[in-house]
Order: sequence, then structure tokens, then C-alpha cells
Amino acid sequence: MDSIDYYDRYAIPYFEKTVDLSMEEMLKPFIELLPENAEVLDLGCGSGRDTLYMEEEGISVTPMDASAEMCKLASIHTGKEVLNLRLEDMDFDDVFDGVWACAIIGHFTPQEVKKAMKKVIRSLKEGGIMYFSVRKGDRDGQYNGRYFCDYSKRALEDLVESLRNVELIDIWVTEDIRKESEGNEWFNVLLRKTE
Repeated sequence: MDSIDYYDRYAIPYFEKTVDLSMEEMLKPFIELLPENAEVLDLGCGSGRDTLYMEEEGISVTPMDASAEMCKLASIHTGKEVLNLRLEDMDFDDVFDGVWACAIIGHFTPQEVKKAMKKVIRSLKEGGIMYFSVRKGDRDGQYNGRYFCDYSKRALEDLVESLRNVELIDIWVTEDIRKESEGNEWFNVLLRKTE
């Protein structure tokens, strides 16, 4: 079972566990960097929770998820059409002012992640902002039906340094807000596309 199969199979319990979590602490710094009337891709939107928050802040959001079942639930929750598309298959050039990729990049292996990040960066307009988060730690493999790759600070800095046409705005650490994951920490990263 790959990660998408997991989200298809467990869409309802995953939706129920995540839909009411507040990501405000991470969303605010991202939103502050966006231009007025920004267009944002919510990559791996899950329940649509963050799409709704950003829409309420006046941002035009395109929600997208690789799991067809999550797309159905997010569409009902947000009242918006949700693109059912894998990151690997997306083909956007200079479209978005921002990309919000909460807890998505860690589903890519170290061999796949740079290619995935290039696709995301390509989707941004010049000056566009990307937010992504990865779990702090040393997991690399299948856990409970999903693939996860965690990062150390050095590995994360190496990934960012390997990317072209971006500048690092900030990296900061937050506690996992899910009760069952208490004690886990996440790296939050903000990047700007430079050309």
C-alpha cells in the first residue's frame, strides 16, 4: 500500500482527526508574505481545512490532493472543486503567488524529493512563496501504511541549498499539534522564488 492508497482507505478517519486542527501559527507568516489578491495552491489539501482558512483571509485557493477520497471530502467541506492530481503529474508554469505544502514533502524519498520540489517551484510566479513542513527526526521508510522521510536540520538545509532559483526566508520548529503525536517536532520552511 502506498501513501495515496492509505489516504483513500482511511480518508474519513483522517478527515475527522485533522479537519479541526488549527494551523494558524504556520499560516500567518506565509500569508503575510503574499501579495494582495494572491492565488495559492494548497498542495495535498487533505480535509480542505487550510484552504478554508486562506479563503477567509481573501486568498484565491486551488486545493489539490492525490487521494480521490480525500478530494471528495475536501470538496464537500470547502464547497470548492478539488484537483485530484499527484504532485509528480502536475504541470503548472508561473501560475501561483504561493504554494502551501503542509506535511507533504516528507512522503517523497530522498531520490524523489528534488524533482518534486522543482515542480513546485516551477508552478510559482517570480517572487512567489512556498511553505512546506517536514517532520524532524530520522524515519525513512514505511510506517503504518505510509512512506515518511524525516529530516535533520542539516539534511533540510542541504535540500534547500540544492534548489535553484529560490532563497530561504525562514526555518523554524513547532510542536506537533495532534494530541496522539505529542512530542514530535516539525520543521517549517518558507522559500521565495527568485526568477
